[in-house]
Amino acid sequence: MRKPVNQTKLKNLITGKVTERAFHATEQAQEAEIETRKVKYLYQNREEYWFCEENNPSKRFSLSEELIGDGGKFMKANALVELAIFQEKIIGVKLPIKVELKVTEANPAVKGNTVQGGTKQVTLETGTTVNVPMFINEGDIIRINTETGEYV
Repeated sequence: MRKPVNQTKLKNLITGKVTERAFHATEQAQEAEIETRKVKYLYQNREEYWFCEENNPSKRFSLSEELIGDGGKFMKANALVELAIFQEKIIGVKLPIKVELKVTEANPAVKGNTVQGGTKQVTLETGTTVNVPMFINEGDIIRINTETGEYV
């Protein structure tokens, strides 16, 4: 008689590697104890992002661009982010799902210029560019999904 099996995909939070594993109904897996801590983003210098503890600005530390990933494009000074910590080691940074950023550069919308689907590229206060609808102008504050990098 066959025993029931649970097919799972497990992600290594340190390396990011995903593996598939089958567990029998009687097997147990040990859950990783991941601590989260809110910190304040200060600034970026070369490939380093500098942070401080939320309630103690004198405790500053830097994280590599590699650890931050694409989320760095949407972090502005004094933004609160969450660190994922495993065994006293920072393994990831979690941004809010949506952030509000100011448009610093936007070409004016030209009547009849909707060949590209009615969107245009604008530059945000963090220096990154995103596609937005034609009615967005320089100085507007827009909401961006940090997971997809798209205008919401």
